[in-house]
Amino acid sequence: MSYTILTGDRATGPLHLGHFVGSLRQRVELQHQHNQTVMVADLQGLTDNGNNPQKISANVLNVVADYLAVGIDPHKTTICLQSALPALAELTMYYLNLVSVARLERNPTVKNEIAEKDFARSLPAGFLIYPVSQAADITAFGATHVPVGEDQLPMLEQTNEIVRRFNHIVGQPILTECQPLLSNVGRLPGLDGQGKMSKSRGNAIPLGAGADEVHKAVMSMFTDPGHLNVSDPGRVEGNMVFTYLDAFCEDAALVAELKAHYRRGGLGDVKIKRLLEDCLQSLLEPIRTRRAEFIADKGELTRILQHGTRRAHQVSQQTLQQVKMALGLDFFSLE
Repeated sequence: MSYTILTGDRATGPLHLGHFVGSLRQRVELQHQHNQTVMVADLQGLTDNGNNPQKISANVLNVVADYLAVGIDPHKTTICLQSALPALAELTMYYLNLVSVARLERNPTVKNEIAEKDFARSLPAGFLIYPVSQAADITAFGATHVPVGEDQLPMLEQTNEIVRRFNHIVGQPILTECQPLLSNVGRLPGLDGQGKMSKSRGNAIPLGAGADEVHKAVMSMFTDPGHLNVSDPGRVEGNMVFTYLDAFCEDAALVAELKAHYRRGGLGDVKIKRLLEDCLQSLLEPIRTRRAEFIADKGELTRILQHGTRRAHQVSQQTLQQVKMALGLDFFSLE
C-alpha cells in the first residue's frame, strides 16, 4: 500500500543527528515506496524568530543541502518551501475559525514548548497557532501519514480534530485524516543529557560536523558521574554514550555485551566513547562530503527547491480550491 506522506523541518539552522534518527533516515527509506513531500518550514521557523528573520532565510538552503546529503532524492521526494505556497496561509486562516484559543493552549506539545522558551505573556500569536498551520500543511497535500516523534502526537490529534469538524460543517469528506509514522528510535537527548538535542542549546552534532568537532563532542559526552575508575561498576541508564550507541551502532549484540561489562566494572568510558566516535565518523563522513558539494552550488540547490515547490503549489492549490468550494467562497479567481 502506498502512503501520501508530508513532513518537514524548521529552517532555524543546519540539521543534526537528532533529526537524522528522528526522521531523516526514515524519509530516505519511505521515498522508494510512497508519495512523499518534504517541506522547509520557514514560516513556522518565524513563529519564535520573528525578530530575526535573517536567521531563517540564511538557513533555508542549509536544510535543503542536508536533505540531499543524507540521500533524499528530489526525483522521488518533492522538496518544497513553505512560504512560497500561498494556499497554506489561506487554509490556516480558514481552520483558525474552527479552533478555540483554549484548545490551542491545552495542546501538550505547545504547552511544553512555551514553558521551555519561557514566553509567558510575551508569547507570539503565531507560535500559539502553529498547530493550525501544521494542519494546513498536512491537509493541503492530503497526507495520510506523517513521520513524527511521540511528543508530536498531540499535533496530529489536533489536525484530525480540524479535519473532522470541517468535514462535518460542509457535509462532505473534503479533508483526509492522517496517521503517525513513529521512528524506531526515541527522541535523541542532547550531548549534555539535558533534554533533547537542539541547535539553540548547543548540545547537538550537526550533520556537516567535521571530524575534529565529532571527536570533541563525543569525548565531552556525559556518562556516569559515579564511574570514577575503570574497575567501578557503572550505570548504563542515563549514560549518553550508551544511548547514542543504541541509536547508531549497527552491532546490537556488541552493545549489549558492552553494557553488561560496564555494569559489572572493568570497562572504561574512553573505550566506549571511541567505539561511538567510530560509528559517528563512519556515518557522517560521506554525509559531510556530499553536503559540502551541495552547499558549494547554491544555484543548483535553489533550482531543486523551486522545481519541487512548483509541484507542491499545484497540489496545495487544488486542495484550497476544494475547501473554498465547500465553504461557498469560490466566487471568482483573479488568476
